[in-house]
Amino acid sequence: MRTRTWMVALGLTAFGLLSAQAQNYPNRPISFVVPFAPGGLTDVPARVLAPIMQEKLGGNIVVENKTGGSGVVGATHVLRSEPDGYTLLVNALADVQNLHYIKVPYNAVDDFTLIGKIADGPPLVLIVNAGLTYKSLKELIDDAKANPNKISFGTSGPATSPAISMTQLNHTAGTKIVDVPYRGSGEAAGAVVTGAVQGTFTFFSAAKPLVDGGRVRPLAVAGAKRIAAWPDVPTMEELGYRNFNHSGFVGLVGPARLPQPVVASLLKVLNESIHSDLFKIRMEALGMTIPDAASNTPANFAAYMRAEMGRQAELARLTGHDPMAPKQ
Repeated sequence: MRTRTWMVALGLTAFGLLSAQAQNYPNRPISFVVPFAPGGLTDVPARVLAPIMQEKLGGNIVVENKTGGSGVVGATHVLRSEPDGYTLLVNALADVQNLHYIKVPYNAVDDFTLIGKIADGPPLVLIVNAGLTYKSLKELIDDAKANPNKISFGTSGPATSPAISMTQLNHTAGTKIVDVPYRGSGEAAGAVVTGAVQGTFTFFSAAKPLVDGGRVRPLAVAGAKRIAAWPDVPTMEELGYRNFNHSGFVGLVGPARLPQPVVASLLKVLNESIHSDLFKIRMEALGMTIPDAASNTPANFAAYMRAEMGRQAELARLTGHDPMAPKQ
């Protein structure tokens, strides 16, 4: 009886400590760790979100870029930090792609506390140099089939979404488009403008100013649905290419064992912040969409990431990789 009473008392004490921690949270600056370079599609949403969330939380939020290893360096830093809610990771699609191509020292779902999504997208779009005759994806594919190795696409290097997309297109369409790697998707898009390559898959946010300037032409959207700004540009799925959805996401996670009251506090403020007019306007300009607040939960975020891990494994096989099992 004494043991049971002691265990109950211990549980109530722990609950009291967690409740006190949530009530006092935050009492010092919170760090949003972005594992990629400033100005990218993971960094920009984090920097727009931080001041909105900090006003609602009543504490400072600092965005830190810890780059390297395709996002692994920053994620590992958060993984090893104290689970107190003051060091959080802004994660992205690379988290579920990496494990199929490189050795990753963690499981992107099980080794972190998932909080919620920040935004979905933007999708990749297939663009070609505006001076070329291709007015549709079919015309591009017909030429690529008739002239193997004639057409080249710029990519941002192996195991990145643009390279995976190009490999998937070759596999599905039976073409031999040549992969020309560049240091980033922006540089690859620039190569399309100059004519160094004929086309590329690049993110909508990078493609839009080039399309608006008449320097490139969009042929298809590699996303789940058409883009509002380009209502006449079909999706790859509409054109008969199954499972051709290459849209990113940005989410917020913390180290494992983050106290539940802290998670609940962060999720509430996250959902309020991403649905603010300012945040929605800024994300729309990037071609990104906001998740519904009711469904933006840790459980749904985890289910999404697990499903995406499986889908990325299928795509990895097309690139000649033997998908690795997530670290258990």
